[in-house]
Amino acid sequence: MTQFLSKKNRKTPRQPERIVQFGGGNFLRGFVDWLVETLNDEADFGAGIALVKATPGRYEALDAQDGLFTTWLHGLRAGEFHEQTRLITCVNRVVYPYDDFASYLALARQAGIRFIVSNTTESGIAHSPDDQLDDAPPATFPAKLTRFLYERWRHFGGASEVGCIIIPTELITDNATRLREIILQYAAQWALPQDFRAWLANCNLFCNTLVDRIIPGYPAADAERLFAQLGYRDRLLVAGEIYHSFIIEAPQSLLDELPLGRAATPLNVKVVADATPYRTIKVRLLNGAHTAMVPLGLLLGIESVREAIEHPALGPFLQELIFQEVIPSVSELPRQELDAFARHVFDRFRNPRIHHRLRTISLNSASKVKERIVPSLLGYQTHEGELPERLVLALAGFLRLYRGDTCPLNDAPPLLDWFARQWSAAATHKGLARAALRNEALWDVDLSALPGLVEAVAAALDAIEAGRLEELLTRADG
Repeated sequence: MTQFLSKKNRKTPRQPERIVQFGGGNFLRGFVDWLVETLNDEADFGAGIALVKATPGRYEALDAQDGLFTTWLHGLRAGEFHEQTRLITCVNRVVYPYDDFASYLALARQAGIRFIVSNTTESGIAHSPDDQLDDAPPATFPAKLTRFLYERWRHFGGASEVGCIIIPTELITDNATRLREIILQYAAQWALPQDFRAWLANCNLFCNTLVDRIIPGYPAADAERLFAQLGYRDRLLVAGEIYHSFIIEAPQSLLDELPLGRAATPLNVKVVADATPYRTIKVRLLNGAHTAMVPLGLLLGIESVREAIEHPALGPFLQELIFQEVIPSVSELPRQELDAFARHVFDRFRNPRIHHRLRTISLNSASKVKERIVPSLLGYQTHEGELPERLVLALAGFLRLYRGDTCPLNDAPPLLDWFARQWSAAATHKGLARAALRNEALWDVDLSALPGLVEAVAAALDAIEAGRLEELLTRADG
Protein backbone atom coordinates (compact mmCIF):
# COMPACT_ATOMS: atom_id res chain seq x y z
CA MET A 1 0.00 0.00 0.00
CA THR A 2 1.26 3.49 -0.87
CA GLN A 3 2.46 5.30 2.25
CA PHE A 4 1.09 8.59 3.52
CA LEU A 5 3.35 11.57 2.98
CA SER A 6 5.83 12.35 5.79
CA LYS A 7 9.46 13.28 6.22
CA LYS A 8 10.10 9.68 7.25
CA ASN A 9 9.59 8.59 3.65
CA ARG A 10 10.44 11.84 1.82
CA LYS A 11 13.86 13.39 2.28
CA THR A 12 13.35 17.15 2.07
CA PRO A 13 15.64 20.09 2.87
CA ARG A 14 14.93 22.25 5.91
CA GLN A 15 15.16 25.97 5.22
CA PRO A 16 16.03 28.53 7.92
CA GLU A 17 12.89 30.04 9.42
CA ARG A 18 12.36 33.49 7.94
CA ILE A 19 8.56 33.56 7.75
CA VAL A 20 5.88 33.42 10.43
CA GLN A 21 2.53 32.43 8.96
CA PHE A 22 -0.72 32.91 10.89
CA GLY A 23 -3.14 30.30 9.59
CA GLY A 24 -2.80 27.00 7.74
CA GLY A 25 -5.98 26.81 5.71
CA ASN A 26 -6.39 25.91 2.06
CA PHE A 27 -5.75 29.40 0.72
CA LEU A 28 -2.42 29.98 2.46
CA ARG A 29 -1.22 26.48 1.64
CA GLY A 30 -2.34 26.63 -1.99
CA PHE A 31 -1.13 30.17 -2.65
CA VAL A 32 1.41 31.68 -0.25
CA ASP A 33 3.18 28.41 0.65
CA TRP A 34 3.22 27.41 -3.03
CA LEU A 35 4.79 30.80 -3.83
CA VAL A 36 7.45 30.41 -1.13
CA GLU A 37 8.24 26.89 -2.33
CA THR A 38 8.56 28.16 -5.90
CA LEU A 39 10.96 30.92 -4.82
CA ASN A 40 12.97 28.44 -2.74
CA ASP A 41 13.25 26.03 -5.67
CA GLU A 42 13.87 28.55 -8.44
CA ALA A 43 15.25 31.74 -6.90
CA ASP A 44 17.34 30.63 -3.89
CA PHE A 45 14.95 32.38 -1.49
CA GLY A 46 15.93 30.02 1.31
CA ALA A 47 12.91 30.65 3.52
CA GLY A 48 11.32 28.25 5.95
CA ILE A 49 7.92 28.86 7.55
CA ALA A 50 6.95 28.62 11.20
CA LEU A 51 3.17 28.25 11.01
CA VAL A 52 1.14 29.63 13.93
CA LYS A 53 -2.28 28.15 14.76
CA ALA A 54 -4.17 31.38 15.45
CA THR A 55 -7.21 29.63 16.99
CA PRO A 56 -7.56 26.82 19.54
CA GLY A 57 -7.05 23.25 18.32
CA ARG A 58 -4.37 21.53 16.29
CA TYR A 59 -3.47 20.91 12.65
CA GLU A 60 -3.39 17.15 13.16
CA ALA A 61 -2.92 16.17 9.52
CA LEU A 62 -0.14 18.72 9.03
CA ASP A 63 1.64 17.44 12.14
CA ALA A 64 1.24 13.84 10.97
CA GLN A 65 2.84 14.74 7.63
CA ASP A 66 5.67 16.76 9.25
CA GLY A 67 4.49 19.92 7.48
CA LEU A 68 4.55 18.39 4.00
CA PHE A 69 1.70 18.58 1.51
CA THR A 70 1.10 18.74 -2.23
CA THR A 71 -0.53 21.36 -4.42
CA TRP A 72 -2.39 20.33 -7.58
CA LEU A 73 -2.98 23.33 -9.85
CA HIS A 74 -5.12 23.21 -12.96
CA GLY A 75 -6.80 25.45 -15.48
CA LEU A 76 -7.07 26.63 -19.05
CA ARG A 77 -4.36 28.53 -20.89
CA ALA A 78 -5.27 29.75 -24.37
CA GLY A 79 -8.09 27.20 -24.41
CA GLU A 80 -5.94 24.18 -23.40
CA PHE A 81 -6.19 22.39 -20.06
CA HIS A 82 -3.00 22.26 -17.97
CA GLU A 83 -2.23 20.73 -14.57
CA GLN A 84 0.82 20.56 -12.33
CA THR A 85 1.73 19.23 -8.90
CA ARG A 86 4.36 20.50 -6.47
CA LEU A 87 5.51 19.05 -3.15
CA ILE A 88 5.51 21.82 -0.54
CA THR A 89 8.39 21.40 1.94
CA CYS A 90 8.83 24.94 3.30
CA VAL A 91 6.62 24.55 6.41
CA ASN A 92 9.10 23.57 9.12
CA ARG A 93 6.73 23.27 12.08
CA VAL A 94 3.49 24.42 13.69
CA VAL A 95 3.50 26.61 16.79
CA TYR A 96 0.44 26.38 19.06
CA PRO A 97 0.05 29.50 21.26
CA TYR A 98 -2.94 28.03 23.12
CA ASP A 99 -0.93 24.94 24.11
CA ASP A 100 2.56 26.40 24.49
CA PHE A 101 2.61 30.18 24.71
CA ALA A 102 6.28 30.17 25.68
CA SER A 103 7.20 28.66 22.30
CA TYR A 104 5.19 31.37 20.59
CA LEU A 105 7.15 34.09 22.41
CA ALA A 106 10.39 32.25 21.67
CA LEU A 107 9.52 32.45 17.96
CA ALA A 108 9.39 36.24 18.29
CA ARG A 109 12.96 36.17 19.63
CA GLN A 110 14.38 34.43 16.54
CA ALA A 111 16.64 36.94 14.81
CA GLY A 112 16.12 35.47 11.33
CA ILE A 113 12.37 36.14 11.17
CA ARG A 114 11.70 38.76 8.50
CA PHE A 115 8.25 38.17 6.98
CA ILE A 116 4.84 37.78 8.61
CA VAL A 117 1.92 36.58 6.47
CA SER A 118 -1.64 35.84 7.49
CA ASN A 119 -5.06 34.75 6.41
CA THR A 120 -7.40 34.69 9.38
CA THR A 121 -10.63 35.27 7.36
CA GLU A 122 -12.22 38.66 6.72
CA SER A 123 -13.35 38.86 10.36
CA GLY A 124 -9.87 38.06 11.69
CA ILE A 125 -8.53 41.61 11.52
CA ALA A 126 -10.58 42.97 14.40
CA HIS A 127 -10.12 44.65 17.75
CA SER A 128 -11.46 43.42 21.09
CA PRO A 129 -11.30 45.57 24.25
CA ASP A 130 -11.18 42.33 26.24
CA ASP A 131 -7.70 41.38 25.02
CA GLN A 132 -5.03 41.97 27.64
CA LEU A 133 -1.25 42.09 27.44
CA ASP A 134 -0.84 39.22 29.92
CA ASP A 135 -3.30 36.90 28.15
CA ALA A 136 -1.57 33.72 27.03
CA PRO A 137 -2.53 34.19 24.26
CA PRO A 138 -4.86 37.12 23.54
CA ALA A 139 -7.93 36.12 21.55
CA THR A 140 -7.74 38.16 18.34
CA PHE A 141 -5.09 37.82 15.65
CA PRO A 142 -4.05 41.53 15.82
CA ALA A 143 -3.60 41.23 19.59
CA LYS A 144 -1.48 38.09 19.17
CA LEU A 145 0.64 39.90 16.60
CA THR A 146 1.00 42.95 18.87
CA ARG A 147 2.24 40.67 21.66
CA PHE A 148 4.64 38.97 19.20
CA LEU A 149 6.09 42.29 17.99
CA TYR A 150 6.35 43.67 21.52
CA GLU A 151 8.32 40.60 22.59
CA ARG A 152 10.58 41.05 19.58
CA TRP A 153 11.15 44.73 20.28
CA ARG A 154 11.90 44.11 23.93
CA HIS A 155 14.25 41.16 23.33
CA PHE A 156 16.34 42.96 20.70
CA GLY A 157 16.37 46.29 22.50
CA GLY A 158 14.36 48.10 19.82
CA ALA A 159 16.89 47.38 17.03
CA SER A 160 15.58 48.66 13.72
CA GLU A 161 16.97 45.72 11.73
CA VAL A 162 14.68 43.16 13.40
CA GLY A 163 11.51 44.86 12.21
CA CYS A 164 9.27 42.75 9.98
CA ILE A 165 7.61 42.92 6.58
CA ILE A 166 3.96 42.20 7.30
CA ILE A 167 1.85 40.91 4.40
CA PRO A 168 -1.75 40.04 5.32
CA THR A 169 -3.93 38.37 2.68
CA GLU A 170 -7.33 38.74 4.35
CA LEU A 171 -9.96 39.84 1.84
CA ILE A 172 -10.67 43.31 3.15
CA THR A 173 -9.73 46.62 1.56
CA ASP A 174 -6.43 48.06 2.86
CA ASN A 175 -5.91 44.98 5.03
CA ALA A 176 -2.43 45.95 6.27
CA THR A 177 -3.43 49.53 7.01
CA ARG A 178 -6.29 48.26 9.13
CA LEU A 179 -4.06 45.70 10.85
CA ARG A 180 -1.48 48.39 11.65
CA GLU A 181 -4.18 50.67 13.10
CA ILE A 182 -5.44 47.92 15.41
CA ILE A 183 -1.92 46.99 16.56
CA LEU A 184 -1.26 50.63 17.47
CA GLN A 185 -4.64 50.66 19.22
CA TYR A 186 -3.56 47.69 21.35
CA ALA A 187 -0.23 49.35 22.07
CA ALA A 188 -2.09 52.36 23.43
CA GLN A 189 -4.69 50.23 25.23
CA TRP A 190 -1.95 48.25 26.98
CA ALA A 191 0.08 51.42 27.72
CA LEU A 192 3.14 50.03 25.96
CA PRO A 193 6.20 52.32 25.73
CA GLN A 194 6.16 55.16 23.23
CA ASP A 195 9.48 53.89 21.85
CA PHE A 196 7.78 50.60 20.94
CA ARG A 197 5.01 52.44 19.13
CA ALA A 198 7.62 54.42 17.19
CA TRP A 199 9.42 51.16 16.31
CA LEU A 200 6.14 49.67 15.10
CA ALA A 201 5.52 52.63 12.84
CA ASN A 202 9.06 53.20 11.56
CA CYS A 203 10.81 49.82 11.49
CA ASN A 204 8.05 47.52 10.23
CA LEU A 205 6.58 47.54 6.73
CA PHE A 206 2.82 46.87 6.52
CA CYS A 207 1.87 45.93 2.94
CA ASN A 208 -1.72 46.11 1.70
CA THR A 209 -2.49 43.26 -0.69
CA LEU A 210 -4.98 42.06 -3.23
CA VAL A 211 -4.95 38.28 -3.75
CA ASP A 212 -6.73 36.13 -6.29
CA ARG A 213 -6.64 32.37 -6.75
CA ILE A 214 -9.55 29.95 -6.38
CA ILE A 215 -8.54 27.17 -3.96
CA PRO A 216 -11.35 24.57 -3.77
CA GLY A 217 -9.39 22.41 -1.29
CA TYR A 218 -9.10 18.62 -1.20
CA PRO A 219 -9.93 17.15 -4.64
CA ALA A 220 -11.80 14.02 -3.62
CA ALA A 221 -12.78 13.07 -7.20
CA ASP A 222 -9.18 13.16 -8.46
CA ALA A 223 -7.27 12.14 -5.35
CA GLU A 224 -6.68 8.45 -6.16
CA ARG A 225 -5.46 9.23 -9.68
CA LEU A 226 -3.06 11.82 -8.30
CA PHE A 227 -1.81 9.53 -5.52
CA ALA A 228 -0.97 6.89 -8.14
CA GLN A 229 1.03 9.47 -10.09
CA LEU A 230 2.77 10.88 -7.02
CA GLY A 231 3.66 7.58 -5.41
CA TYR A 232 2.33 8.58 -1.98
CA ARG A 233 -0.93 9.46 -0.28
CA ASP A 234 -1.53 13.00 0.99
CA ARG A 235 -4.26 13.89 3.50
CA LEU A 236 -3.63 17.58 2.73
CA LEU A 237 -3.57 17.50 -1.06
CA VAL A 238 -4.90 20.92 -2.01
CA ALA A 239 -6.35 21.81 -5.42
CA GLY A 240 -6.29 25.27 -6.92
CA GLU A 241 -6.39 26.99 -10.25
CA ILE A 242 -3.16 27.73 -12.10
CA TYR A 243 -4.12 31.38 -12.42
CA HIS A 244 -3.00 33.59 -9.57
CA SER A 245 -2.62 37.29 -8.91
CA PHE A 246 -0.85 38.87 -5.95
CA ILE A 247 -0.75 42.67 -5.77
CA ILE A 248 1.49 43.95 -2.97
CA GLU A 249 1.39 47.64 -2.10
CA ALA A 250 4.97 48.40 -1.09
CA PRO A 251 8.16 50.22 -2.12
CA GLN A 252 10.09 48.63 -4.98
CA SER A 253 12.84 47.91 -2.46
CA LEU A 254 10.74 44.93 -1.35
CA LEU A 255 12.01 43.16 -4.48
CA ASP A 256 15.50 43.25 -2.98
CA GLU A 257 14.28 40.75 -0.39
CA LEU A 258 11.52 38.96 -2.29
CA PRO A 259 13.20 37.62 -5.47
CA LEU A 260 10.10 37.43 -7.64
CA GLY A 261 11.92 38.19 -10.88
CA ARG A 262 14.41 35.31 -10.54
CA ALA A 263 11.88 32.45 -10.62
CA ALA A 264 11.55 30.43 -13.82
CA THR A 265 7.82 29.92 -13.20
CA PRO A 266 5.87 32.98 -14.42
CA LEU A 267 4.63 34.67 -11.26
CA ASN A 268 1.77 37.13 -11.54
CA VAL A 269 2.94 39.07 -8.49
CA LYS A 270 3.27 42.84 -8.70
CA VAL A 271 4.81 45.25 -6.20
CA VAL A 272 3.04 48.59 -6.73
CA ALA A 273 2.77 51.96 -5.07
CA ASP A 274 -1.04 51.86 -5.10
CA ALA A 275 -3.19 48.73 -5.30
CA THR A 276 -6.41 50.70 -5.89
CA PRO A 277 -6.48 50.40 -9.72
CA TYR A 278 -5.99 46.63 -9.50
CA ARG A 279 -8.75 46.36 -6.94
CA THR A 280 -11.00 48.32 -9.29
CA ILE A 281 -10.41 46.04 -12.27
CA LYS A 282 -10.92 42.90 -10.16
CA VAL A 283 -14.20 44.21 -8.78
CA ARG A 284 -15.48 45.58 -12.09
CA LEU A 285 -14.29 42.81 -14.45
CA LEU A 286 -14.05 39.54 -12.55
CA ASN A 287 -16.62 40.17 -9.84
CA GLY A 288 -18.74 42.25 -12.21
CA ALA A 289 -18.95 39.39 -14.70
CA HIS A 290 -20.05 37.06 -11.88
CA THR A 291 -22.69 39.53 -10.68
CA ALA A 292 -24.04 40.11 -14.21
CA MET A 293 -24.28 36.40 -15.00
CA VAL A 294 -26.00 35.36 -11.77
CA PRO A 295 -29.54 36.76 -12.29
CA LEU A 296 -29.55 36.13 -16.04
CA GLY A 297 -28.21 32.60 -15.59
CA LEU A 298 -30.63 31.73 -12.80
CA LEU A 299 -33.55 33.09 -14.84
CA LEU A 300 -32.45 30.75 -17.66
CA GLY A 301 -32.22 27.77 -15.30
CA ILE A 302 -28.40 27.59 -15.49
CA GLU A 303 -26.60 26.10 -12.48
CA SER A 304 -22.89 26.99 -12.73
CA VAL A 305 -20.44 29.59 -14.00
CA ARG A 306 -19.03 27.21 -16.60
CA GLU A 307 -22.51 26.41 -17.94
CA ALA A 308 -23.21 30.14 -18.18
CA ILE A 309 -20.05 30.77 -20.21
CA GLU A 310 -20.79 27.83 -22.49
CA HIS A 311 -24.44 28.85 -23.02
CA PRO A 312 -24.92 29.83 -26.70
CA ALA A 313 -26.65 33.11 -25.84
CA LEU A 314 -25.43 34.06 -22.36
CA GLY A 315 -21.75 33.22 -22.95
CA PRO A 316 -21.18 35.61 -25.90
CA PHE A 317 -23.36 38.22 -24.17
CA LEU A 318 -21.12 38.21 -21.08
CA GLN A 319 -17.96 38.56 -23.13
CA GLU A 320 -19.42 41.52 -25.02
CA LEU A 321 -20.59 43.04 -21.73
CA ILE A 322 -17.04 42.95 -20.38
CA PHE A 323 -15.10 43.92 -23.50
CA GLN A 324 -17.52 46.46 -24.96
CA GLU A 325 -19.10 48.04 -21.87
CA VAL A 326 -17.17 47.39 -18.65
CA ILE A 327 -13.64 47.88 -19.98
CA PRO A 328 -14.52 51.18 -21.73
CA SER A 329 -15.89 52.41 -18.38
CA VAL A 330 -12.57 51.80 -16.57
CA SER A 331 -9.78 54.34 -17.01
CA GLU A 332 -7.37 53.32 -14.22
CA LEU A 333 -5.14 51.00 -16.32
CA PRO A 334 -4.13 50.70 -20.01
CA ARG A 335 -6.61 48.96 -22.33
CA GLN A 336 -4.06 46.25 -23.16
CA GLU A 337 -3.75 45.25 -19.50
CA LEU A 338 -7.51 45.27 -19.05
CA ASP A 339 -8.02 43.07 -22.11
CA ALA A 340 -5.42 40.58 -20.87
CA PHE A 341 -7.06 40.44 -17.45
CA ALA A 342 -10.47 39.84 -19.04
CA ARG A 343 -9.13 36.97 -21.17
CA HIS A 344 -7.78 35.34 -18.00
CA VAL A 345 -11.20 35.79 -16.39
CA PHE A 346 -12.99 33.86 -19.11
CA ASP A 347 -10.35 31.11 -19.15
CA ARG A 348 -10.92 30.75 -15.42
CA PHE A 349 -14.68 30.60 -15.85
CA ARG A 350 -14.26 27.71 -18.33
CA ASN A 351 -12.09 25.59 -16.00
CA PRO A 352 -13.67 22.10 -16.18
CA ARG A 353 -12.36 21.19 -12.72
CA ILE A 354 -14.15 23.99 -10.86
CA HIS A 355 -17.92 23.82 -10.32
CA HIS A 356 -18.90 27.29 -9.11
CA ARG A 357 -22.65 27.42 -8.47
CA LEU A 358 -24.56 30.58 -9.37
CA ARG A 359 -26.73 30.17 -6.28
CA THR A 360 -23.57 30.41 -4.15
CA ILE A 361 -22.41 33.59 -5.89
CA SER A 362 -25.91 35.11 -5.53
CA LEU A 363 -25.40 35.72 -1.79
CA ASN A 364 -26.10 39.39 -0.98
CA SER A 365 -26.55 40.26 -4.65
CA ALA A 366 -27.98 43.72 -3.96
CA SER A 367 -24.77 45.08 -2.45
CA LYS A 368 -22.75 43.37 -5.19
CA VAL A 369 -24.79 45.06 -7.92
CA LYS A 370 -24.17 48.42 -6.24
CA GLU A 371 -20.41 47.85 -6.06
CA ARG A 372 -19.80 45.96 -9.30
CA ILE A 373 -22.46 46.86 -11.89
CA VAL A 374 -23.63 50.39 -11.10
CA PRO A 375 -20.14 52.01 -11.31
CA SER A 376 -19.60 50.45 -14.75
CA LEU A 377 -23.03 51.55 -15.92
CA LEU A 378 -22.44 55.12 -14.77
CA GLY A 379 -18.87 55.17 -16.09
CA TYR A 380 -19.96 53.97 -19.52
CA GLN A 381 -22.75 56.53 -19.70
CA THR A 382 -20.28 59.28 -18.77
CA HIS A 383 -17.64 58.22 -21.30
CA GLU A 384 -19.91 57.20 -24.20
CA GLY A 385 -22.91 59.45 -23.69
CA GLU A 386 -25.41 56.58 -23.88
CA LEU A 387 -26.69 53.72 -21.77
CA PRO A 388 -24.84 50.36 -21.93
CA GLU A 389 -27.61 48.00 -23.04
CA ARG A 390 -25.99 44.83 -21.67
CA LEU A 391 -25.38 46.29 -18.21
CA VAL A 392 -28.94 47.63 -18.26
CA LEU A 393 -30.19 44.11 -18.99
CA ALA A 394 -28.08 42.71 -16.14
CA LEU A 395 -29.63 45.30 -13.81
CA ALA A 396 -33.12 44.39 -15.01
CA GLY A 397 -32.32 40.71 -14.48
CA PHE A 398 -31.36 41.45 -10.89
CA LEU A 399 -34.66 43.29 -10.26
CA ARG A 400 -36.60 40.39 -11.80
CA LEU A 401 -34.69 37.83 -9.71
CA TYR A 402 -35.53 39.79 -6.56
CA ARG A 403 -39.22 39.31 -7.20
CA GLY A 404 -38.39 36.14 -5.32
CA ASP A 405 -40.19 33.48 -7.36
CA THR A 406 -37.25 32.09 -9.40
CA CYS A 407 -35.20 30.58 -6.58
CA PRO A 408 -34.64 31.17 -2.84
CA LEU A 409 -32.78 34.42 -2.21
CA ASN A 410 -30.05 34.90 0.37
CA ASP A 411 -29.89 38.55 1.36
CA ALA A 412 -30.80 40.79 4.30
CA PRO A 413 -34.44 40.05 5.27
CA PRO A 414 -35.46 43.75 5.44
CA LEU A 415 -34.14 44.25 1.92
CA LEU A 416 -35.97 41.20 0.59
CA ASP A 417 -39.15 42.44 2.28
CA TRP A 418 -38.69 45.84 0.62
CA PHE A 419 -38.39 44.27 -2.83
CA ALA A 420 -41.43 42.09 -2.17
CA ARG A 421 -43.46 45.20 -1.31
CA GLN A 422 -42.31 47.01 -4.45
CA TRP A 423 -43.25 44.12 -6.68
CA SER A 424 -46.60 43.77 -4.94
CA ALA A 425 -47.41 47.49 -5.19
CA ALA A 426 -46.23 48.17 -8.74
CA ALA A 427 -48.91 48.11 -11.43
CA THR A 428 -46.36 48.14 -14.27
CA HIS A 429 -42.73 47.29 -14.81
CA LYS A 430 -42.06 50.97 -15.35
CA GLY A 431 -43.49 51.74 -11.92
CA LEU A 432 -41.37 48.97 -10.39
CA ALA A 433 -38.24 50.19 -12.17
CA ARG A 434 -38.80 53.78 -11.03
CA ALA A 435 -39.38 52.77 -7.39
CA ALA A 436 -36.34 50.52 -7.31
CA LEU A 437 -33.93 52.81 -9.15
CA ARG A 438 -34.70 55.90 -7.09
CA ASN A 439 -33.81 54.14 -3.82
CA GLU A 440 -30.64 56.05 -2.95
CA ALA A 441 -30.14 53.96 0.19
CA LEU A 442 -29.70 50.96 -2.11
CA TRP A 443 -27.44 52.49 -4.77
CA ASP A 444 -25.91 55.59 -3.11
CA VAL A 445 -27.34 57.53 -6.05
CA ASP A 446 -30.77 58.17 -7.57
CA LEU A 447 -30.49 55.97 -10.66
CA SER A 448 -33.96 56.96 -11.82
CA ALA A 449 -32.52 60.40 -12.68
CA LEU A 450 -30.28 58.87 -15.36
CA PRO A 451 -31.94 59.77 -18.69
CA GLY A 452 -33.74 56.79 -20.21
CA LEU A 453 -32.72 54.24 -17.59
CA VAL A 454 -36.19 53.70 -16.08
CA GLU A 455 -37.67 53.14 -19.52
CA ALA A 456 -34.84 50.82 -20.63
CA VAL A 457 -35.07 48.69 -17.49
CA ALA A 458 -38.87 48.53 -17.79
CA ALA A 459 -38.63 47.41 -21.42
CA ALA A 460 -36.16 44.68 -20.44
CA LEU A 461 -38.48 43.52 -17.65
CA ASP A 462 -41.38 43.42 -20.12
CA ALA A 463 -39.35 41.21 -22.45
CA ILE A 464 -38.12 38.93 -19.65
CA GLU A 465 -41.69 38.48 -18.43
CA ALA A 466 -42.76 37.62 -21.99
CA GLY A 467 -40.18 34.82 -22.12
CA ARG A 468 -37.83 36.64 -24.50
CA LEU A 469 -34.66 36.72 -22.34
CA GLU A 470 -32.57 34.64 -24.76
CA GLU A 471 -33.72 36.87 -27.60
CA LEU A 472 -32.57 39.92 -25.65
CA LEU A 473 -29.19 38.33 -24.97
CA THR A 474 -28.67 37.47 -28.63
CA ARG A 475 -29.86 40.88 -29.81
CA ALA A 476 -27.51 42.65 -27.42
CA ASP A 477 -24.65 40.42 -28.54
CA GLY A 478 -25.30 41.40 -32.13
